[in-house]
Amino acid sequence: MNPDLYDFENMKKRFTEYLAEKKLRKTTERFMILKHICRIQGHFDVEMLHKQMDDDHFHVSKASIYNTIETLMDAHIVVRHQFSSQCVQYELQNVAATHHHAICSYCGAIIEIKENRLAREMAYYRIPKFTREYHSLYIYGMCSKCKFRMTHLKKRLKASQEMKIKTQHNKSR
Repeated sequence: MNPDLYDFENMKKRFTEYLAEKKLRKTTERFMILKHICRIQGHFDVEMLHKQMDDDHFHVSKASIYNTIETLMDAHIVVRHQFSSQCVQYELQNVAATHHHAICSYCGAIIEIKENRLAREMAYYRIPKFTREYHSLYIYGMCSKCKFRMTHLKKRLKASQEMKIKTQHNKSR
């Protein structure tokens, strides 16, 4: 992974400029939340971030985390991913721009797809009367583990049914 994508000082500068532009307070809490987000290599949720901050003995309410994440999304520093109806995760926007997501509809596994050709195509894709800020691509399907389980489950069910039929046939003789 490119360490520059997680550079706290760069993110802090962007966030400071945004807060000044919007006349919002520059609090230690907000910057510590951003610092912890920059330490996470990938997707995170509020629970994970809250636990990480507690483990580092920086106690902050979940409400403050949610509010700061909203502000970071408004500043185009963090993006929100809704992978399923129950699964909301976040990610640094410049990290999210480097990959797409394949989501298993059965177990919820998320696989990051780094496809440069697709990223280049999307960079040049224009939509009339629309200014794109970023894009996100989600591909839903079945992961290899679920496919393996499903295949073996079907084989076992078929074998069980055949055994049941054979047993019933032998009893009826």
